[in-house]
This record gives sequence, structure tokens and C-alpha cells, in this order.
Amino acid sequence: MERRTTRTVMVGGLAIGSGHPVRVQSMTCTDTDDVAATVEQAGRLVEAGCELVRVTVNHDRAADALPAILAECPVPVVADVHFSHRLALRALDAGVPKVRINPGNIGSRERVAEVVRAAMDHGAALRIGVNSGSLEKDLLEEHGWPSPEALVASALRHCEFVEELGFTNYVVSLKSTDTRTVLAANRAFAAATDVPLHLGVTEAGMPGYGSIKSAVGLGALLLDGIGDTIRVSLTGDPVAEVPVAWDVLKATGVRVREPELIACPTCGRIEIDLEKLMAELAERLRGEDAPVRIAVLGCVVNGPGEASEADIGIAGGGGKGILYRNGRQVRIVPESDMVDALVEEVRAWKAERTEAFEEPGAVSQRPD
Repeated sequence: MERRTTRTVMVGGLAIGSGHPVRVQSMTCTDTDDVAATVEQAGRLVEAGCELVRVTVNHDRAADALPAILAECPVPVVADVHFSHRLALRALDAGVPKVRINPGNIGSRERVAEVVRAAMDHGAALRIGVNSGSLEKDLLEEHGWPSPEALVASALRHCEFVEELGFTNYVVSLKSTDTRTVLAANRAFAAATDVPLHLGVTEAGMPGYGSIKSAVGLGALLLDGIGDTIRVSLTGDPVAEVPVAWDVLKATGVRVREPELIACPTCGRIEIDLEKLMAELAERLRGEDAPVRIAVLGCVVNGPGEASEADIGIAGGGGKGILYRNGRQVRIVPESDMVDALVEEVRAWKAERTEAFEEPGAVSQRPD
């Protein structure tokens, strides 16, 4: 998998784009003018692994609260602004390092230009958000519906305009509730530009189905090498979005900050207490940041072959486990010692590779 080459966009001190990790972001659901509640939720998001926190700036009271929120939030804050370019200007004056606008609803080109010039003056970034629910009327009339082609045409139009003003420190998002539209639009835009992309399936839904829907859309693009920041949009407490986003990054191998635990499905061939073993292993490795793939198999049919394909693997059966490391059998241990043996191998694996990690515990060193 080859990562798409883009320009680098700076959001405060955080770099976005090619050569930098795909960043995880989310958005608070508090009233932004409730500083205490917003800061508390932002803190929980950061603790869960969120690297950019977006807050709505939908009225003057929210804009008034931004300096206090910026002073307390340990990661870059993104101001989300719709309809009012004046609020975007206020957010930039308050010191936010990035503003998200939708030029389709922010007003005239003159107002968009004011925001762009203010971002340049403040050294801030912009996210140009193109959404199927707020596409420009002329594009809807031309295409008949918010098609992928219409979304791309809107994005390219806005990119051309801001770059005519000399501004390049921006990212683009092309979102829809329809997964196929998200895939087609982002692939087409990625092929046409070097602008970093924020990925998301908007209004994905409740945590169960919404997580799957987001994983399908985001995962497919990440496997194409497309995407520089991501958000999993779920109904409810936004903190629940963050681990799902990290799991999508881990499942695609794009960014891995903890062990990936793989186990075979339960079936009549299982010869060990696999569920208990996996629960104990997960608990023992809680907080571990080695990006290592660990496979635990419970029968003699596929177990040895599949265990040997992981960084560390064990094939259990008959009261014992055959331990593999990088495809090579290293030892045989009793079933009662399997968890201890796997943890020991993880520590050894990590010790051998620590110096090679560009960003320890964050970027997988696995081959594409």
C-alpha cells in the first residue's frame, strides 16, 4: 500500500499530509459557551486518543468562549462554522489554528475571501468541507443530485478560488451519508489534486451499525492510500468515536499504536480455552504500545500456518502451544504458560525494534 503524496498542512504545531501519521479527530457535542463542559469533554476525547478537537462556533457566545477553551485543550482546536463568515473571523482572531467552513453555505465569494485572508494573516489552516446536504444549487441543478461528480466539482471550484488568493494551508473533506458516494468522490478528488483529505461518512448512525458503515468507507480509502485525518461520526457521546477510528487505522495497517490481537473463530475443533486466554492476554497487554500483530489459534488444522504468518503467534492444542516469531517456530510451552510466553515475546520484539520506530507506538513498521 503506497500512501498518496500530498502537500503538508500545519495546524498549529501538528503536521497533516504525506509523511505524517493519519490523525484522529472528533467533535464535542456540548454547548461551546459552557466552557467547563466543553473542556471536560475535550479532555476525555484527548485521553481516548483524539488528536484534533472540533467545537461548534454557532453564535457569539461560543466565539467568546474560545480563548478559555484554547487555554485548556492540549491538542489543536478546530472551529466549526456555518452560515456566518463573521464567526469564522472571530474564531481566527481568538487564535484557533484551524477553521472548518463550508463555502457552499458561508455566503458570497467575497465573504469566503475575507476568511481566507484572515487565515493567512493568523497563520491558521482551513478545512473546506463539501457535504452532500449543502451543495451549491447550480451544481445540484447541473448534476440532478449530490453525486460524486457534483461533490468533486464543488471541491475543485473552492480549491481554485482559495489558491488564486495565494492560500495553500488547507485540507478538504467530501462527505455524504452514502458510502459509495464517499468512496467515488474522494478517489476522484485524490487523483486530481495534492490537497490533504479529511475522511468521514457523515451521519453514520448509532455506534453498532455506524461503526461498521464508517469502517467500510474509511477503511476502503485508507487501503487505497487516501486520507490524512479521519473521524468516525456516531450518535451519542463522541468519546466512543475515537477507539473505533483507531481500530480502523489498526485494521488497515495504516497506523498502529498498540498490539493487534487476532484469534480464530470458535468452532468444534478448538482444543484450548481460547476466550479465556484472549481475555487474559488483552488485560496483560493493556497500555502496551508495540505495533505488533499477535495471532492465537486453537486447533491443529489452520493454527500452525496462520500463527506463523503473524509477528508473534501461537497454535494451541492438546494442552500445549507452539510459539512462532516472524514465521519461525521458537518453542513449545504448556497451555498454562501460553499467556506468559506471548507477553515475553512481545517485550523482546519491542526491545529489538524500539530504535527503528520513527514514532514509537504510533506508526506500524509492518510491510505494506
